[in-house]
Amino acid sequence: MRVLLVEDDEDLSGRIAAVLRSENFVVDIARDGEDALHAGLTELFDVAILDLGLPKIDGVSVLKGWREGDRNLPVLVLTARDGWPDKVSSFKAGADDFLAKPFKVEELVLRLRALVRRASGHAASRLVCGALVFDAQLGTFELDGLPLKLTALEWRVLSCLMLRKEMIVDRRELTERVYDGDAEVDSNSIEVIIARLRKKLGGERIETMRGRIETVRGRGYMLTSAVAP
Repeated sequence: MRVLLVEDDEDLSGRIAAVLRSENFVVDIARDGEDALHAGLTELFDVAILDLGLPKIDGVSVLKGWREGDRNLPVLVLTARDGWPDKVSSFKAGADDFLAKPFKVEELVLRLRALVRRASGHAASRLVCGALVFDAQLGTFELDGLPLKLTALEWRVLSCLMLRKEMIVDRRELTERVYDGDAEVDSNSIEVIIARLRKKLGGERIETMRGRIETVRGRGYMLTSAVAP
């Protein structure tokens, strides 16, 4: 889950980013409206946290610019302005949720996960693919009823595939959602992560219906519970 965090307060943005990264989110930070507008229009994000009182371009104008540019990522407005007019202007501009400062970071994490889950078309928080279960609200995986231990990168890849189960996910999209924007990515890193996940899911033992990751040549990967012909 890749987050665009738009907040000009360096201390606050640093604290939020640290917590989100500990929860396996990939976080990109923009500190003014101009950078935020550009990032939202040109890069791929699962969700955005947007402050209203920004330098250069205010948050509502940034949000309007994203929507006019046909960027439909869910947006949570985070601001010290908790008056009704600010909420109205934010929702009219296309906001999906609103959280006033001060706030509990735990609540922020839960709201972000809910936004990403609903944007992926899932009403329920518990997603199932064969014997693999993902609690999208708590961020936990189970396999055959037991906790599935994953590294941060494995979690990011598997959660992206799980939210789009039975759908092909482009390799480039996976890379963008798994790594920070300034990270140096090895050309075969996604393949290495996929190989590790396949081993943890039971390799090619498709008869057990445990969920498996298929490679769709020239297109990407797909998590499926269907038995191969």
